Amino acid sequence: MQEISSYNFRGKRALVRVDFNVPIDKGTLKVIDDTRIKAASTTIRHILDSGGSVVLISHLGRPKGSLNKRFSLKNILKSVSDVLGVEVHFTDDCIGDEAFKISSKLKPGQVLLLENVRYYKEETIGAESFAEALSKHGDVFVNDAFGTAHRAHASTTVIAKHFPNAKMFGFLIKGEIENVDRLLNSEEKPSTAIVGGAKVSSKIIIIERLIDIVDNLIVGGGMAYTFVKSAGGKVGNSLVEEDYIETAKKIRLLAKRKGVKLYIPIDSVIADSFKNEANIAETMIDKIPDGWMGLDVGPKTIKECSKIISKSRLILWNGPMGVFEMDNFKHGTLGVANAIVSATSKGSFSLVGGGDSVAAINKFGLSHKVSYVSTGGGAMLEYLEGKELPGIKAIKS
Repeated sequence: MQEISSYNFRGKRALVRVDFNVPIDKGTLKVIDDTRIKAASTTIRHILDSGGSVVLISHLGRPKGSLNKRFSLKNILKSVSDVLGVEVHFTDDCIGDEAFKISSKLKPGQVLLLENVRYYKEETIGAESFAEALSKHGDVFVNDAFGTAHRAHASTTVIAKHFPNAKMFGFLIKGEIENVDRLLNSEEKPSTAIVGGAKVSSKIIIIERLIDIVDNLIVGGGMAYTFVKSAGGKVGNSLVEEDYIETAKKIRLLAKRKGVKLYIPIDSVIADSFKNEANIAETMIDKIPDGWMGLDVGPKTIKECSKIISKSRLILWNGPMGVFEMDNFKHGTLGVANAIVSATSKGSFSLVGGGDSVAAINKFGLSHKVSYVSTGGGAMLEYLEGKELPGIKAIKS
């Protein structure tokens, strides 16, 4: 494996796998959020400034092998050009004759964006022939798509074997690995994980893994109500996974056995329907009346969580505390975000990762005030769970 910072890109075509799976407005087909493009720009600019040219590979959405213009990377061409500050060329295929003709004539400093690799079903099944065809676009392969590193797809994993002596991680992936490893391996105490989101079922493995790592585990979001009901509480019409009540009980016992403080919210902001304009009240989280549902944590919980976070040296945040997309139910998530920002300003290390918590901290304009925001989503969670990610292994092996 080569190191990007020391590799000589002069006169080389770098084939860079990026994760430009960015949100697109369905009406205008314009980019809504260019965070992922900006995140990859450091790697791309480094290659260009080092005398190389760049061929960009990415997917967008799930076209499932069909040519749907909504998922065309042509929609993001202007955003990529604007972020990089250079004209980005585009080809409406990724392995057609015209694409190879253009990539073969790239000059140092030039950038080519290939069309969506998922227009070919061979991408997601990891077809060897497709990976080999893609590999002809470059002299060196750089994987900078952490968000897809957990997929054994042709352009993320299989392609690496065609560059046995010229493959490496980009700066984005390097940063992701280093920051998650710091969380996993640090001996800084106390450490706290805040895990929110809708369902216990989607977070079981990560919760069990975190119990082995952290001193405090704060549970929020919709999954909290399954924990409350597992202890005999009344949660009204709140979201509950009945099939996971026993699991919630086991997690409580596991945390106790490991000496981890498991914090379940004590109060809740409730509503009589799932909408911002609903009637709203506050109640203890285990005394929610029938016909009402919990949509956010209450002020007592925010105060207690903030106290725990303020004393923490190491902080992981994955998942919101409530339905932050609605203004009346954003206060728990905002409270946690502000507490993390405050702790970070006093020297704590904070890592925010997982789709909705990243969306939340971006919405509140606080992403630049925490230590690191992961772009990885599912990949970050699987890495935290201790799984070997195919895209990472392909570069290291």
